[in-house]
Amino acid sequence: MMVSKRHPAGPRLTARADSASVPLYGFQPPVGTPYGLEVTTVEDFHTDHDDWPWNPPRPGRATFHYLILVTEGELRHDVDHVTHTVAPGQWLWVRAGHVQGWHDPSTARGPFILFEPEVLRADTARLLAPLTAQGAPAVLTPHPDDAPWLEQTAFQLLDEHRALGRRPLDTHHALRCSLLETLLLRLAHASGDPSPSGTAGHHDTYNRFLNALELHFRELHRVDDYAQLLGCSVRTLSRAARTATGEGARDIINNRRLLEARRLFDHSRWTAQTVAAHLGFTDTANFGRFFRHHTGLTPAAYKARATTPGS
Repeated sequence: MMVSKRHPAGPRLTARADSASVPLYGFQPPVGTPYGLEVTTVEDFHTDHDDWPWNPPRPGRATFHYLILVTEGELRHDVDHVTHTVAPGQWLWVRAGHVQGWHDPSTARGPFILFEPEVLRADTARLLAPLTAQGAPAVLTPHPDDAPWLEQTAFQLLDEHRALGRRPLDTHHALRCSLLETLLLRLAHASGDPSPSGTAGHHDTYNRFLNALELHFRELHRVDDYAQLLGCSVRTLSRAARTATGEGARDIINNRRLLEARRLFDHSRWTAQTVAAHLGFTDTANFGRFFRHHTGLTPAAYKARATTPGS
């Protein structure tokens, strides 16, 4: 178990992995807070944990979501092998299951919220599905009109979390969960980059495509497969993907398969042959060409680098 070195009341993350794979972190709240929700600050997390987990840096994977609002300084954080820089006023959302890696956050300040998916009520979870999806953006920039309200709610949540014992326990937990859901729902509709007029239909098509892709990327690999599944033309689906991301639908499919391959190599002792079969490749050689084309490494070279400390 990885625990706070100085403050036992801080977030506690339980690692479940062997030394040759990326650790999977479960969430264990402090005694007296049975709900899967913890609220602290980046600066307190940095102080509590000394040099872990950023020195030496090592990727991990969590069973819970965590959300960080940067109010001062700058935060660099890896999400699914991409390094993001989060500036003041921006939010970092690392979803459950993402491969994540910390950089030293010593200059960053702001609320740090960790929560298990089960904390959200079913109706709220449905409304938040586009934002909790694996393919949703890691860095969110709220509209300037919404930013102060979101920051205020985050600090209200932090204050309520720290108020354990101030009011009955059930009321305390209900308030925390209510504030969390309020914050997430407002954040989901506070994008600083609203869709241009006439693109709402493309946005809906793209979101449905992402949901379908998450369910079927192992067995469906062609744009035509997803167009048929969604009841639209290949041209409509391709245009929706291009409008939303600047990439074609085929690129998005390939990226999702590649991400899963990297996750499997990072988290398990699976062979290239096993990963290829899991992802629906006809043979290992075909998978090897695909993987090397996108990463510049063979599967064997990637696995060797992923399991080498400090690589």
